[in-house]
Amino acid sequence: YQRRVRVSLAEIDKALRDHLGIDALFDAKPAIMRAFMIAKDTRNTNPSLGKDYIEFLEFRFFLRNLRQYFEYWVAFKRIDDDDDRRISLDEFKQAVGNELKVWVGEIRDPEAEFRKADKNGHGMILFREFI
Repeated sequence: YQRRVRVSLAEIDKALRDHLGIDALFDAKPAIMRAFMIAKDTRNTNPSLGKDYIEFLEFRFFLRNLRQYFEYWVAFKRIDDDDDRRISLDEFKQAVGNELKVWVGEIRDPEAEFRKADKNGHGMILFREFI
């Protein structure tokens, strides 16, 4: 018997889908990936395992971060009306009076805030820019 001391992003993805059956979480791949990357970078992983795995001790960091990033994902999806995984200026402006006002307070200049969030300047806010 050999004890498993590491897990890959693909294995986590498969477990969420096949074993836990949490479809909403499985569909939140950007949140899963971000949580995995943060967990992977919390410690110096055994170099012989490679950089594509997290070890047992990093797994709790993954779970904690997955919870947080899933909440961000849910917020992101509430603004992304057309489900293209990007927030347009129009979607952002719609959310200013609704969700965003509750989450972050009043936004006086929505276009300026949108430009600040759109870090790559492509006219859309991606999930990685949203967080």
